[in-house]
Amino acid sequence: MENKRLKAKTTNVVSFVPNGDYYYNKALKAIERDEMDKAYKFIKRAADLSPDDAHVLLQYGILEMELQNFEHAYELIHTAYSLEPNEPEIIFMLAEVSGCIGHIADAQKYAAQYLEMEPDGMYIEDASEILEFVDYVSEDFDEMDEFDGAKLVAQEKARRYMEQGDFRTAIEILEQTIEEFPDLWNAHNNLALAYFYIGETEQARAILNEVLRENKGNLHALCNLAVFAYYEKNSDELKNLLSLLKKIQPFEWENRYKLGATFALIGQYEEAYKWLRSMSKKGYEGDTGFYFWLAQSAYFSGHETVANEAWKVLIQMDPSKEGMEPWATGDETISRKSAENHRDFIIRQLTNEHESSRLFGLFLLKRSMHKQEIIAHPKILDVAAFSDLEKLCLAYALDYNFNVNSKEEKHFLQFMEVAELIAATNESISLEVSQILSTWFALGEIAFQQGYAFKNCAALAAAIEYSFHIAVEKNVTKKAIAGKYGISTATLTKYNDELYEFVPADFE
Repeated sequence: MENKRLKAKTTNVVSFVPNGDYYYNKALKAIERDEMDKAYKFIKRAADLSPDDAHVLLQYGILEMELQNFEHAYELIHTAYSLEPNEPEIIFMLAEVSGCIGHIADAQKYAAQYLEMEPDGMYIEDASEILEFVDYVSEDFDEMDEFDGAKLVAQEKARRYMEQGDFRTAIEILEQTIEEFPDLWNAHNNLALAYFYIGETEQARAILNEVLRENKGNLHALCNLAVFAYYEKNSDELKNLLSLLKKIQPFEWENRYKLGATFALIGQYEEAYKWLRSMSKKGYEGDTGFYFWLAQSAYFSGHETVANEAWKVLIQMDPSKEGMEPWATGDETISRKSAENHRDFIIRQLTNEHESSRLFGLFLLKRSMHKQEIIAHPKILDVAAFSDLEKLCLAYALDYNFNVNSKEEKHFLQFMEVAELIAATNESISLEVSQILSTWFALGEIAFQQGYAFKNCAALAAAIEYSFHIAVEKNVTKKAIAGKYGISTATLTKYNDELYEFVPADFE
């Protein structure tokens, strides 16, 4: 995939509030500098802010293809296609990604459609190669079920929402999918997980029991029941399920993966290592999740060399995970990479006596790889004791759709956008950036309670970072920090003065 396919969009809109276009253009600049980690971070943020922008979704999908995250790329590009079905570039990219995931009939259909629409287009050679390839291998592929694409997109969307912690949206998608495809057992199993993570355990168990009645011995349902028992500390049930799961000898890759990942999740590392390592030895090329569980199970079962090898493969697939090894501990790991994936650090913030620290913890939780585990834990988040601001922050962490017509919710989103901008502008949420963000949440909490509007997010982000550096006697200039955030020194000074009004007397 060539980076030239990422193209800038023109816009005449100028705003102090960083929007999808802002992050989209930052992604393009990062690509020009060959800073693909930053490009990925910015394009992901652009898609979060502009989820209905077909061109942003397309470029996000292209980057996912370059990282070989083909199923997510397919979902993104397919969504872009649903928004703009007559855009030739989207149609070509849909042909290419369909081929990558084995949907040969779709690859052929969309490549032919592109050539018909753009006989002199820039991708004619690539589209022709797709058609030639399909002709060459067509006898080796079974005809794809006409609904396979729809099933994949629905399940991938639901999976993404679950990864983001938006379980209620995932539930809506999965229930619609099950209504259309009642025998799609994976959807039933994922629906049970989604219900479990929002606390409706009886409903979750009922779904799994129904799966086991209709599809006896369904391994995924048994694994999910084991996970439920583990989280609920039901040792007798877990013991019985583990006894059963250890006797199962699955043949298919998908079932071996599920079994190995389940064992790893519940701390049965030797069993997990046995299955996942056997897969890698036999040439299984998994996704980042597979190498994460392999690395974790290998390390904690005493196979450190294999753990490091697996982690190196994961980093090649997703460079943003560098420094996030599951065996890394201590605050020093924050400086190595991002605090958002330091589980113990997040939990310390979420259980801190100060509300501003808990707000910071919820901000980190939104993007953490440990999000599902922490949300499902019955003791870490005491939602019943949350303040109104904490409830807003939890909703933000769970990707709730806020009402921008509400003055309070609009101000809250601006408050969060300052934190997002600090995180996005810096390379990672390192120890120093964590301290800057902690300072921001301490002042921002007071400002929000006093009805502050947070109008210029970039200026506020620059002001808080500059103030922090001055407080710790770091040699920085207003010009450097202002330039980093794309504002003038005069604007930085203005907003620095505004923030000073919210500094508590005992801080001065």
